[in-house]
Amino acid sequence: MALTDFHEKPALVHDYLLVMRGAERTFAEMADIWPDAPIHTLLYDEQGTRGRFARRDVRTSQLQHLGVRQHGFRKLLPLYPTAARHLAVHGDLVVSSSSAFAHGVRTDPGASHVCYCHSPFRYAWLEQRRALDEVPRPMRPALKMALQRHRRFDRDAVRGLTGLIANGRITAERIRRFWGRSAPIVHPPVDVDRFQPQAGEDDLLFVGEVTGHKQVEVALEAAERSGRRLRVVGEGPDLPRLKQRYERTGVFLGRVDDAELARNYATSAALVVPNVEEFGIAAVEAQAAGTPVIAADAGGARETVLPDETGWLVPPGDVDAMASVLSRDLSEFEPHRLAAHARKFSPESFKERLLDAVDSLV
Repeated sequence: MALTDFHEKPALVHDYLLVMRGAERTFAEMADIWPDAPIHTLLYDEQGTRGRFARRDVRTSQLQHLGVRQHGFRKLLPLYPTAARHLAVHGDLVVSSSSAFAHGVRTDPGASHVCYCHSPFRYAWLEQRRALDEVPRPMRPALKMALQRHRRFDRDAVRGLTGLIANGRITAERIRRFWGRSAPIVHPPVDVDRFQPQAGEDDLLFVGEVTGHKQVEVALEAAERSGRRLRVVGEGPDLPRLKQRYERTGVFLGRVDDAELARNYATSAALVVPNVEEFGIAAVEAQAAGTPVIAADAGGARETVLPDETGWLVPPGDVDAMASVLSRDLSEFEPHRLAAHARKFSPESFKERLLDAVDSLV
């Protein structure tokens, strides 16, 4: 039975829709498969998501009344599991997009629930120490307890899922290790058509949240040692400190719109990805713009970057190795060769593979 025969309008769920980062862009393409399906999310900001879901039936949790936006959403961390459980999600089929909470919604008896997983919640399963270090000491016991509760929430939620789909090999392995489930892999979509390949200039580029786990400081330190400037596109709690420390090396642009982001990709010598990404949409976007990628040799970069053809991979966390690579001639890469490789991750390919995966699971 084809999925469209099974149910033409599933209920869709995403953690929160506050900005348009990689997970939100992936969910937007998922939502386009079912244009009339209701969308459920804990928090929604129409302006922050640039109107991408403005014409959709978006249904939020009770937390929406608090008026929380991107800068403050982390403060509500202990409340999200309960809020997810209380979302009113109905229908024969539920398709969720989850990095933390969406897979835990309650569904109707007998309903099928397939989760596209970006990663098990990083702070609960992978980086609890980093999460605790990011809050004042008096708050750490409460946060530690909340993260322990989240692990129980995850285990209960996963037992109720019909199936899981992973966004890459590293996520599939985490799903197996932490949750004891197998998951087929469907790489996220990248809107490659909005980029035009061209030769870049001399500055380097980082794109992502300015948080500890993104390892932005590794990129900035490597750029400083190689004598290059690094444009930083993104915001986050580490931004004030890094702006002060690397005021001569970094050009901190904050969040930019899609057109400005495309210009930054096209005019940069290389995109630097210092952390281990589950997939890494920015790496594919850069290649679509004809820009090579210098990335940590782990995780999604191994699935998106072809060494010596579309970029170079360096040992994770090795500032000296990254600085050495950044000192090399980055103009040797042929922009159209990079763009051709990026087309393998187009939205059309993603939608076809996602439909096949959901169809096989339900």
